[in-house]
Amino acid sequence: MMPHTASANAAANAYFTGYRKDNGFQYRTTNFKRIDPVWHRQMVKYFSPEPPGTVVVDTSNHFLYWIWENNTALRYGVGVGREGFQWFGRARIDRKALWPRWVPPPEMRERQPDLPRLVEGGAADNPLGPRALYLYRDGSDLGYRLHGTLEPWSIGRDVSSGCIRMFPEDVVDLYQRCPKGTAVLVLEHLGAGVDADAG
Repeated sequence: MMPHTASANAAANAYFTGYRKDNGFQYRTTNFKRIDPVWHRQMVKYFSPEPPGTVVVDTSNHFLYWIWENNTALRYGVGVGREGFQWFGRARIDRKALWPRWVPPPEMRERQPDLPRLVEGGAADNPLGPRALYLYRDGSDLGYRLHGTLEPWSIGRDVSSGCIRMFPEDVVDLYQRCPKGTAVLVLEHLGAGVDADAG
């Protein structure tokens, strides 16, 4: 049992390079040499009818785009909702938090009774990491967030309960670019004939 745990910990630790101090707390920095370059933050050509400053999440391909000018975008690799937890449509970032506390919703605690009721912001085991951007629609909290992750190996996968996971460095970067009121479009992908503007 122990050797397996030790090797799993060693494998996980290889995804980190150290720690970065941030607003009185610290997060583990990502070892991007262990990450497929496709998930690295980068400027790309991206054709979208959405105005600059909009966030577009392509859950099918595990990318988040921050729309720039002249058919370009800043692209981030993300982890998205696993089967049964995917969602799509339009939302707005109406709340932002530095080192957010994590309160698992009741339905998540029903599925995982061992979860804590609350994890304080900045705690080493807080799965939201250094930043969270909260998605609202018509003034109501949708319960979904764009947030950091303690598991960099999960980027590029269907892993979450609907939230969009980002590398800690990337969510810090996106947080600075997105004021409250930023529009968010989560694309639906059903194969052919997708109307991304529905909703």
